[in-house]
Amino acid sequence: QVQLVESGGGLVQPGGSLRLSCAASGHTFNNYGITWFRQAPGKERDFVATISWNGGRIDYAGSVKGRFTISRDNANDTVYLRMNTVVPEDTGVYYCASSGRIWSPSREPTDYVYWGQGTQVTVSS
Repeated sequence: QVQLVESGGGLVQPGGSLRLSCAASGHTFNNYGITWFRQAPGKERDFVATISWNGGRIDYAGSVKGRFTISRDNANDTVYLRMNTVVPEDTGVYYCASSGRIWSPSREPTDYVYWGQGTQVTVSS
């Protein structure tokens, strides 16, 4: 079992940047792929980005490709989501999750068993 804790959310102006962190504890973090989802008010939870256990495989949602960067630091059991050139549509609660597998390309939240509590990101002027 792995415990995930997100941090780094907040209020940011359109065009600005933010870096989210997903810190893990418990089971061997280095064996797990990690995925970021987000959920806007009244909407479903959507896939944002995913990274494999060693960072060798990465995938992004089309809406964030070229603006967001996912990375990981296995020495510190942390995955990051760098958000650049944010737009109001990026507003939502951001969650990190793991399916317990080394690579999780699935974009379906139901395929993930470990979740953090989420961190709020608000893009507004």
